[in-house]
Amino acid sequence: MCRLFGMNAGVRDHSAGHTGPMCRLFGMNAGVREVRATYWLLDAPDSMLVESHRNPDGAGIGWFGADGAAHIDKAPRSAFTDAAFTSDARSVSACTVVTHVRAATAGHDALVNTHPFEFDGLVVAHNGGFGDLPAVDAELGAWASRVQGQTDSERYAALIAKYAAETGDIGDAIARAANWLADHVPMYSLNVVVATGGNLWALRYPDHRALHVAQRIVDPATGGSWAGESTTARHGVHSDVPTPIVLIASERLDDADDWRMLAPGELVHVGADLQITSTVAVDHPPAHLHLLDEADPNIDDV
Repeated sequence: MCRLFGMNAGVRDHSAGHTGPMCRLFGMNAGVREVRATYWLLDAPDSMLVESHRNPDGAGIGWFGADGAAHIDKAPRSAFTDAAFTSDARSVSACTVVTHVRAATAGHDALVNTHPFEFDGLVVAHNGGFGDLPAVDAELGAWASRVQGQTDSERYAALIAKYAAETGDIGDAIARAANWLADHVPMYSLNVVVATGGNLWALRYPDHRALHVAQRIVDPATGGSWAGESTTARHGVHSDVPTPIVLIASERLDDADDWRMLAPGELVHVGADLQITSTVAVDHPPAHLHLLDEADPNIDDV
């Protein structure tokens, strides 16, 4: 998992600087059209690759192409040192992408503990942490046997998949899983990105880690790519035809003013038509909230 409980549960000093690692989430949806994701993963100074220097415990990419099939490529070590991750990140052509860079505090560095996780065609990546895994395993029931690793995050993915299998409604399954965890186990953050072919969901809960959404247009009239400049980064997604895209990210990835922080408890869904819908998935505080003795680098956004 990305964070361990049992730390100082007191009030954080929000003026403090960032004192430790945190996982990074990124998601992109282009609906039914394939694009080439390049800068977002590798080239920008604040890209997922650079984040891996500070989050050295694993990196992975999950994506769906036009055929709707799920693909996962991940390694239990830094993306910076993993040539396969670097190669795939540069070459991925996909309609929907989820990436994750892991900072582990529980669960050893192993492939089974590395995000994203895939259950029944759902690709899931989590930024946060919760405890009492035996209670989660009891709620999973027979699904617990499908969990291969030691992390809370894989159990979160399995819980979402279990509920989705019961109802056929992925958004409802994400909300149900987050509510169950918020009500039954000690937790810090349940920020999660879930993808299927042409669909992307993102939940921010509660308010201790940031998660943003933004929209862009990849336009051949400007060289077949969308590019954003800031004092720290340049990013792009490439396409041969005009293509709108929707982005989800733990941090604002450029200085554009259309990044929107999700509200605590907010669940957004980006469909194949790239329409963004928003619901309040969790409307109450966690029953057993644990705070970390480090400040969030996104705190100025909150």
